[in-house]
Amino acid sequence: MIELDPHLQRHLPKENTFDWLLNCQGKLHRSVKHRRTVELEIGQRRYFIKVHRSCGWWEVLKDWFQGRAPITSARSEWEALERLHALGIPTVQEVGKGERGRPPARLESFVITEALEGMITLEALTVGWGGLRGSRQKLLKRALLRGIADIARRLHSAGINHRDFYLCHFLVKDRCWCDWRPGDPLGLLLIDLHRAQQRERVPTRWRVKDLGGLLFSALDCGLTQRDLLRFVQRYRQKPWREVLAREAHLWRRVANNAARLYRGFHGRPPPLPLRLNRLARH
Repeated sequence: MIELDPHLQRHLPKENTFDWLLNCQGKLHRSVKHRRTVELEIGQRRYFIKVHRSCGWWEVLKDWFQGRAPITSARSEWEALERLHALGIPTVQEVGKGERGRPPARLESFVITEALEGMITLEALTVGWGGLRGSRQKLLKRALLRGIADIARRLHSAGINHRDFYLCHFLVKDRCWCDWRPGDPLGLLLIDLHRAQQRERVPTRWRVKDLGGLLFSALDCGLTQRDLLRFVQRYRQKPWREVLAREAHLWRRVANNAARLYRGFHGRPPPLPLRLNRLARH
């Protein structure tokens, strides 16, 4: 199976297209085991191609024995992208996909997305907040918080969990941030969905993993107690007091997950705001 948009059909080789895409050369962004991500130009347009080679039974069995769902195909990513587009959740545009072989250990596949120009990850943006200080930095932080909470709520309400739900996987249109004003569109979108899972309902453990990972990745961004309460309220669409009264156990688990990740990654205690510290200790 191979599907390409009209532009790619015109500019890719007519023969052995699948093999050409699996072996394409360009700027290598990631190479892990049987997966790699390449950026390249095709017909004067830039694309990202994520290639999944056959992983073999050893990798499949190892993941199963460790209690992990093995990622053996790009199919999970293109299905997640298509679902997000259907839900109106902003993400990258998929323009090509392909799969061949016998599942799960002998599959080869790819997904092609349009390269986005002039974007910056939230991980990079929040390092210096684009040079903004004082009240303007605070307003930008709140605008981003609302956007992230809305994406998280819509994602989880649709039965989708990301599994790599960190600030580095949110993109926003870069600009001269000194010109930014509250109300200006941010162009926020979610990327890197190759591990996403889809169900009728997100299990609590996976909701905790997503929210805990997100919190972990944001702990050095100058979060305050009020920021966290705003997120909880926006995510649940209910007053935060009501949410924490009814879901204290869930948010304690989120806090503990974030704290454990932070200690493991940075080797020091996390700078958790007061209320979340209390939740994490009880």
